[in-house]
Amino acid sequence: MGALTNIIEGEVASGGRIDKALAEVSGLSRERIKALMGEGRVSLAGKPVAQASLKVDAGTPFAIDVPEATPAEAVPQDIPLVVVYEDEHLIIVDKPAGLVVHPAAGNLDGTLVNALLHHCRGQLSGIGGVARPGIVHRIDKDTSGLLVVAKTDKAHEGLAVQFADHSIERAYHAVVGGRPVPVAGTVRGAIARSSHDRKKMALVEDGRGKHAITHFRTLEALRGATLVECRLETGRTHQVRVHMASIGHALLGDPVYGRTPSPLRPILSRLGFSRQALHAAELGFVHPVSQERVHFASSLPDDMRTLIDELRH
Repeated sequence: MGALTNIIEGEVASGGRIDKALAEVSGLSRERIKALMGEGRVSLAGKPVAQASLKVDAGTPFAIDVPEATPAEAVPQDIPLVVVYEDEHLIIVDKPAGLVVHPAAGNLDGTLVNALLHHCRGQLSGIGGVARPGIVHRIDKDTSGLLVVAKTDKAHEGLAVQFADHSIERAYHAVVGGRPVPVAGTVRGAIARSSHDRKKMALVEDGRGKHAITHFRTLEALRGATLVECRLETGRTHQVRVHMASIGHALLGDPVYGRTPSPLRPILSRLGFSRQALHAAELGFVHPVSQERVHFASSLPDDMRTLIDELRH
């Protein structure tokens, strides 16, 4: 038996972009409409439409097949969270390395989402058709640092727009092998799934992947390594890891995109440091409801501090 749905029908009140025009008459957010278009659930004059930027004329009949939100597969779990900021619309958490953001095959529980479902008591946004996920962006399991989560659909939509137009301020601190020359610069290169390994991302020719830009600068020269700051113009999967590896300075401890230089391997082994040395240190954006500019910072976690101290001597 198919999932329950609710059909919204009517006529477009004013012309313009489809997603905006339908949001005005349906009561759904533009992000929700885009998601439904991607599932083939939106039609104009009886024909399915999938491109949100297409123009539509006033008076055009439309139908939107809205599935009822399904309960999140994840269950609430009492997992400790470091909450940097929280209000009725959103929450900023400082994620430890080793914590998976979202349940998936092999990690069905014990994730950040499980912790949030418990902490927020169900008050997480439902954009995308799944009740209470709230996830607007992700950071890798073995990357530590700041993550913003939406508690309302309005916050989710407002944050999603900022991520899409790359106006979110994000800075990462990383320990990379060697000494970048010059000490600061910009890496540009499209990123897509590797054609050789679907679990990896790779630099590809322009036009095939997603445009990506990383600005880096040296913060401190270390023994055989460098502490760098990477500021993102875009937010692609594994962007910092792929871009720094592409210029010959892979992150220490990264098991996927580069080998730690031989002289440093015994140090990482002795310290038990077994993840990529990457921390999401800064996060700034316009609050999607108050419209105030907000900025958050996170100190390096103990394992990265210990590694850096060791490499100073």
